[in-house]
Amino acid sequence: MMNQIINYLDQLFPNPKCELNYNKDYELLLAVMMSAQTTDKRVNEVTNILFNKYDLESLSRANINEIISIIKPIGTYTKKANNIIEISKRLLNDYQGVVPNNRNYLESLPGVGRKTANVVLANLYNIDCIAVDTHVTRVSKRLGIANDNDDVLTIETKLNDYFPKERLAKLHHQLVLFGRYYCKAKKPECKNCKLKNICHKIQE
Repeated sequence: MMNQIINYLDQLFPNPKCELNYNKDYELLLAVMMSAQTTDKRVNEVTNILFNKYDLESLSRANINEIISIIKPIGTYTKKANNIIEISKRLLNDYQGVVPNNRNYLESLPGVGRKTANVVLANLYNIDCIAVDTHVTRVSKRLGIANDNDDVLTIETKLNDYFPKERLAKLHHQLVLFGRYYCKAKKPECKNCKLKNICHKIQE
């Protein structure tokens, strides 16, 4: 079953990548933080403006109302604007503006939890880890890798145990994209799915 899942995801997404746009390491960190409770497409729309107007230094000194005016379309904008400024200050003060390969440090930043840290570590440092978002959660449960009542940390642990470690960073992107475009919450495209024989949703 594991090989069936891997082979199908490789067929659908041979070269998966993060759909958030970024050119610098701190831009990825900030974009992932901002992506909570919104879509990557909407985050890309605001970061296209934000990152063209500010660099890390100017973000650390930015007027919060100006940040809010740019990121307002993504929701929870006041909190996220505060996080942007504080993260920028911390990175400059603690690591000369570089996003470090340090999970504990990343998770100490405002608005950055385990999921965000995993995305950043997998993309910037190719660390073997899976970030469990709503798409990964849904796909994991439908494929029977996780149980319906499992929390995100339990799901992450089960995915880590289920798949080969060296595949985790790539699988993270593949599972997100599979959930986003195929195994959707509403109207999933089950008819031609090559995993429907093992899908719990189909068998309900």
